Amino acid sequence: MSKIRVLVVDDSAFMRKVISDLLNQDPSIEVIDRARNGIEGIEKVKQLKPDVVTLDIEMPLMNGLDALQHLMKECPLPVVMLSSLTKEGADATIRALELGAFDFITKPSGSISLDIHKVADDLLEKVKAAAQTKGKQRSIHIPPIKKVAPTTLAKAAAPEQKAPVSKEPPRAMGGRVAKLVAVGTSTGGPKALQTLLTALPASLDAPLVIVQHMPPGFTKSLAQRLDTLCAIRVVEAEDGQWIEPGTAYIAPGGYHFEVHQSGDRLKVHLHQAEPRGGHRPSVDILFESVSGLTNLKKWAIIMTGMGSDGTKGLKQMKEKDQVFSIIEDESSCIVFGMPRAAIQAGLADKVVPLEKIAETLVKLVN
Repeated sequence: MSKIRVLVVDDSAFMRKVISDLLNQDPSIEVIDRARNGIEGIEKVKQLKPDVVTLDIEMPLMNGLDALQHLMKECPLPVVMLSSLTKEGADATIRALELGAFDFITKPSGSISLDIHKVADDLLEKVKAAAQTKGKQRSIHIPPIKKVAPTTLAKAAAPEQKAPVSKEPPRAMGGRVAKLVAVGTSTGGPKALQTLLTALPASLDAPLVIVQHMPPGFTKSLAQRLDTLCAIRVVEAEDGQWIEPGTAYIAPGGYHFEVHQSGDRLKVHLHQAEPRGGHRPSVDILFESVSGLTNLKKWAIIMTGMGSDGTKGLKQMKEKDQVFSIIEDESSCIVFGMPRAAIQAGLADKVVPLEKIAETLVKLVN
């Protein structure tokens, strides 16, 4: 079996060496070359045609975002970004995922991380997973960060301005939330969420509660970015927040997200119990909390991601109540792990490509 050929792009000679050494320790991976900036990285991709590129975001001459955009247009391939934990780094990482990056790794302590070994296992896992998706990347166009016109489904009732999200009990439907959509996703999820949420109308008669596997510091940037693009409101969930129709609540990185019931109202509950299956937030924990809610119409969506998070929770939802599940089809998944697990467990009521999920959901909910 041939090795996974990796090009490492980073402006720090130290980081290039350390990342290369970490990758080369795995017998299934071979670092074929290194590049000092985005311009050199693009040239070497064209020359060497690696299977995967690791790409630093902050570099001179040409930064990682500009390099990524060139790569996705000219010679698309799986790219794993290396990001800092700053607010600017988080915003840039979300942009990179939209532009077509496979996934990202956070440098533990800044641009030059002497403790990069802390994320070695994560790096190896994501490089191997990225290699399996070679050929799925394609040239894409992503709009700049600005308020854009909602998609066809959303146009009918898109408000000029969104009302602020409040911790006061919602007055919509007499304060009652009668429907709920629970969503789980992981690798490839930010792009999948953008496709799903931008196609939903502001009049959607249900809230969405979402777990996207992401470390702390990145989910807020994701929510803010999506909110600029969507007719519905998109927020990072806050503990104690009342859940309202027409709003999507994304679990903050590092916190499990549960939905609790207070009469006929729903409320966000966040906590930091041990990770489940290596994840915090966990889709299973979100789904299990939703399974205990009563007098509520429920839908569950599982989209692209590694592993099987969400399958156990969906099983519990179906055992306790009537739940209609929509699972992303393999044809549109960046990684088919989570959807495959749910389908193989016999839990899929509808399997559709990503582009059809919103349309399917709107017909069911409204």
